[in-house]
Amino acid sequence: MEPENKEAPSDFIRDIVAGDVAEKKYAHIHTRFPPEPNGYLHIGHAKSICLNFGIAREFGGICNLRMDDTNPAKEDVEYVDSIREDVNWLIGGWAEGQLGLKEKGKTPETMASNGSRDFYLPAVAERARGAALEPFYASDYFDQLYDYAEQLIERGRAFVCDLPPEETDEYRRQAKESPWRNRSAEENLDLFRRMKAGEFPDGKRSLRAKIDVASPNVWMRDPLLYRIRHAEHHHTGNRWRIYPMYDFAHCLSDYIEGITHSICTLEFEVHRPLYDWILESLSLPRRLPRQYEFARLSVSYTVMSKRKLLQLVEEGVVAGWDDPRMPTISGIRRRGVPAEALRAFAYNIGITKYNGLTDVAVLEHAVREDLNKRALRRLAVLRPVKVVLTNFPAGKVEEVEAVNNPEEPGAGTRKVPFSRELFIERDDFMEAAPPKFFRLKPGGDARLKYAYIIRCDEVIKGADGGIVELRCTADLDSRTGGATANRKIKGTIHWVSAAHAIDAEVRLYDRLFTEAEPDKDGRDFKSVLNPDSLQVVTAKCEPALKEARPELRYQFERLGYFAPDKDSGEKLIFNRTITMRDAWAKEWQKKG
Repeated sequence: MEPENKEAPSDFIRDIVAGDVAEKKYAHIHTRFPPEPNGYLHIGHAKSICLNFGIAREFGGICNLRMDDTNPAKEDVEYVDSIREDVNWLIGGWAEGQLGLKEKGKTPETMASNGSRDFYLPAVAERARGAALEPFYASDYFDQLYDYAEQLIERGRAFVCDLPPEETDEYRRQAKESPWRNRSAEENLDLFRRMKAGEFPDGKRSLRAKIDVASPNVWMRDPLLYRIRHAEHHHTGNRWRIYPMYDFAHCLSDYIEGITHSICTLEFEVHRPLYDWILESLSLPRRLPRQYEFARLSVSYTVMSKRKLLQLVEEGVVAGWDDPRMPTISGIRRRGVPAEALRAFAYNIGITKYNGLTDVAVLEHAVREDLNKRALRRLAVLRPVKVVLTNFPAGKVEEVEAVNNPEEPGAGTRKVPFSRELFIERDDFMEAAPPKFFRLKPGGDARLKYAYIIRCDEVIKGADGGIVELRCTADLDSRTGGATANRKIKGTIHWVSAAHAIDAEVRLYDRLFTEAEPDKDGRDFKSVLNPDSLQVVTAKCEPALKEARPELRYQFERLGYFAPDKDSGEKLIFNRTITMRDAWAKEWQKKG
């Protein structure tokens, strides 16, 4: 269930780190997870989180959570808070001792006031034990990043460009030099300082690196380093009017924090030459970080694009970022997936250089494997039909003993009330049953789990032809210890006592899309939405579920795994985390 109980994964990035450790290249290994706070984290981020924190954990290093917050127009404190909550939930105590923490009393501002051109390094791992993970911010380094930009200007490696954004892009595509590329360092410094002072409107000027306009790598064609943006920043307020581009801030934030291995997804491979160029173009005394890339995680039957996920939220297709059908970490958590299950999946999924599609069934297997060990068993009927046991005394109540979790002997048992009138699942009765239907049918027998064998004698229907109740007789000697307890019955069904049942709203979640690749070949991903991705029913539940706790997980026997929803209160609400078996496998067989 937990990756710590298994051998650590092996992959090319871990081989690189192991080689660096063997060569004593670094005092300690230092990684980071640097999301931009412009949306909620999703399952793809979980892979990166577990890789970065996992490497720190395996090699006795440190991992930082850093907000790459250089674009105030798209970022918000809501996303910062959600990211912090998601990462803390996912890694929990798993990476205890490997959390990067800021040295107490030291901030970028106080270090800079002491004349230091290098900021602080995070606290050593021992300082992090038992601490909640709080993020670093790229915006904490804006003063230092600005100083580095001036250094590049002074060295003739950056210039202020007057081309508007559209022309800048066109010039770079055509490998043309900017008309302002050869301004003097003095003029560039003056203009850059006036940009900082807020003298110019958005888009009027930018700071660009002076590298090679004809480079075959378009990212090296005099890329942008700073742009003017008169926008309030969630972390720095209105202090800045210019903001660094991601490529400039990323590598230098890594350096400032003492990162040794900067692990990115594969689309940043073409950015690596720029990452190295910026670092090597400055006088940086410490060993420089190195960037390594791996293939991002793509999972079937969902979309990962933040833009598309935002579209689902804004158009009301889902109920929010934490809708349990969403691939967001907050949605997965609300659905009831334990952190350990998601971590086991993300930690062991494999790290490669090749993009591919991971079958969501792999994740679902990890979830079932985890929940089977931890979930408390309970009886619930989602679509009830009444059963009356005509030979069981009216008013009599027995208590049957039910197992809480057969996978955990220490979980014990509980008493479940049993009476003359019961509810069973509508699908457990069939009036015109095929030969291999082994549940309840007219004249047929079935065992009530933990209780008696019953036979259906009569079907009572209403004026509309719908079934109102089933009248049955019970073999009253068929309970454990009774004379007929060992009767061979092929079908066992679950039930609840009608007189003791409590109502609960149960939300039956399923895959959000009907196709494995919803946006394949540019298809409108919303055209393959699953109309049955959410069904809401009022279930009849055994009374023990009245005490359901939000931190616990439950197996409704024979039905699936369920978790109390955050909206649950006086009105009980459960979310289906996952079914007992993969119902979609049959669909694949049909298509095959």
